[in-house]
Amino acid sequence: MDTVRSVSQDSGLPRLEVHMLWQQVLQVSRAWLIAHDTDALAPEAVVRFRALQARRLSGEPMAYILGYKEFMGRDFQVGPDTLIPRPETELLVETALDYLKDQSAPRVLDLGTGTGAIAISLALDAPNASVMASDVSTDALAIARQNAQKLGAKVEFLSGSWYDALVGHSGFDLIVSNPPYIAAGDPHLQQGDVRFEPMLALSDGVDGLFALRTIVQGAGVRLKPGAALFLEHGWDQALAVRQLLQQAGFTHVASLQDLAGIERVTGGIYNQ
Repeated sequence: MDTVRSVSQDSGLPRLEVHMLWQQVLQVSRAWLIAHDTDALAPEAVVRFRALQARRLSGEPMAYILGYKEFMGRDFQVGPDTLIPRPETELLVETALDYLKDQSAPRVLDLGTGTGAIAISLALDAPNASVMASDVSTDALAIARQNAQKLGAKVEFLSGSWYDALVGHSGFDLIVSNPPYIAAGDPHLQQGDVRFEPMLALSDGVDGLFALRTIVQGAGVRLKPGAALFLEHGWDQALAVRQLLQQAGFTHVASLQDLAGIERVTGGIYNQ
């Protein structure tokens, strides 16, 4: 007789991941799973578990296998056309929320929205804000729209590459972005979860600063005087991004550290 306990033995996976896969297969809570791990399993449940187990053992990210990833306390649908939301990106959202907290009706733009995690989080946690989000990937935008609908967030989504998506739109109080910032040829692109994620969302195909440079240089004409731009970037790019912002006329330029002590978000105020 196959049971959760017997099938899970020698799975080659961490216990938490085994439980998450069984929860996906059986559509039960973890507490139920633990209490019923010696119950007889239907043969088709074992087949489904083995299929998911094989995908995980091949290195596929758990988020893609499960179809969702938690971010800012909410579950976001993900797929192979979107970057998987990461905990360090919560710093970008928290920084933006802190900036918006004293504004009455701010207009916010999220460039390269992917799953919509940043834009949707801002729309839900700063309900007085009007939020727009863009992405060049129509597949990613479809997922972002589904996430907004499921979570009850009001976000206007636009299709296009960076500012090309914003014909007729300007006067933003805040622009945020987590753009592709890994340089072409970086060995990290061949490691871990990123092997399965869309290259377009990871690397700019050049030096890792191309997208960041494009966003900084084009921000001025889209921002109101005194408005802000906040960017997530790589672990070693803070100085370069500060310089880009200063060269583009931003003041009060500063970098913020994530929970690992890495300068992860850099921003400034546009006063020209």
